[in-house]
Amino acid sequence: MKSLVMSALMLTTAMLGAAPARAQPALPDQTIKNIVLVHGAFVDETSWDGVAAILTAKGYKVTAVKNPLTSLADDVAATNAVLDAQNGPVVLVGHSWGGVVIGEAGDNAKVASLVYVSAFAPEKGETITALAASGPATPGTAAIRPDAKGYLTIDSAVFPSAVAGDLPKKIGEHLAAHQMPINHTAFDAPTEVAAWHDKPSWYVLSSKDLVLDPHAQAFFAERMKAKVTTVEGSHASLASHAEEVAAVIEAAAGAK
Repeated sequence: MKSLVMSALMLTTAMLGAAPARAQPALPDQTIKNIVLVHGAFVDETSWDGVAAILTAKGYKVTAVKNPLTSLADDVAATNAVLDAQNGPVVLVGHSWGGVVIGEAGDNAKVASLVYVSAFAPEKGETITALAASGPATPGTAAIRPDAKGYLTIDSAVFPSAVAGDLPKKIGEHLAAHQMPINHTAFDAPTEVAAWHDKPSWYVLSSKDLVLDPHAQAFFAERMKAKVTTVEGSHASLASHAEEVAAVIEAAAGAK
């Protein structure tokens, strides 16, 4: 399944004109060179392929975490394992549910800055379930369905338009058919850390997001005093606006 998702997202990157991999000058000494990317619910680490390709071509060391999506603690542990393996300071980036994960794992001493992309940014003690209930359901959240074991996915008929409305329809359909379910308990787990209190933060706000309401994104960004970049993208802006997302990550790395 991973190869199929990777192929789909790399096709998206090509269609959207992302830069091909090629030799680049060495990064300035003061630039943070390690980038760790944390994916959201319902997808895997290949959702970051477009952004990763752009940054790798510029000389960054990019690692995408493979979250098990079995619990918040498990995802944080997976992220910390990747962080501990890095040589030097890190820019830690999270998309969607990944924002919850980086808020916890961002307490790791190697993390120098945080980047949220269409992401939840809970305060200590908050849960995604409670945050989602505080406002009207979006088309994406209204289409979340549990299976018999309590794992959640988004209705495959709704997924392409609600999650990936600015990607080619065939790619949205492919992603819908190959979702990575998340255990419902992850959304009920209170966060224990909000690393954005102590680490400089950036936020990519997706103004056409039909999963995480843009007003909620603005609330998170304002509360954490993040540097905000707005893109006219869907919840899948990490793919549809890969160049802009990569530029924000570079800014967090001190390169811009």
